[in-house]
Amino acid sequence: MSNDRIQPSESAVRAAQDVRVVVGRLRRRVRHVSDADDITLSQVSVLARLVKDGPAATSTLAAVEGVRHQSMAATVAALDRLGLVERRPDPTDRRRRLVALTDAGRARAEGDRQARQEWLAAALQERCTEEERQTVIAAMAVLERLIHA
Repeated sequence: MSNDRIQPSESAVRAAQDVRVVVGRLRRRVRHVSDADDITLSQVSVLARLVKDGPAATSTLAAVEGVRHQSMAATVAALDRLGLVERRPDPTDRRRRLVALTDAGRARAEGDRQARQEWLAAALQERCTEEERQTVIAAMAVLERLIHA
């Protein structure tokens, strides 16, 4: 590794800290808005992933969620017991099983997403000026650019 790395400016370091702290706090606050008292945050995340990406193998879910296969198997088993997911044969490889949302799981994930969206939109409307909301929109575009750089 070379020592040619450019040292970040004081403002870059401050911005990085502020973004990390605020995004973490916002995620925790938004999570509490949904009716997730009866399921864990990991389970909520799996439901959201299945809505977004469709059915997936447990190993795939583990990889994208950044957890061990055994941990994901336990998460999926709990969701299965709650009737929120089901295991189906993979149409391209009958030896594999895919985890898919049940109707109840889809309704739960969509309801949680809607509740979070409504809370955030209402909070932005009530607590921010139009100019501040436009600043948030511009800042999100900048952060999105960092993600895809």
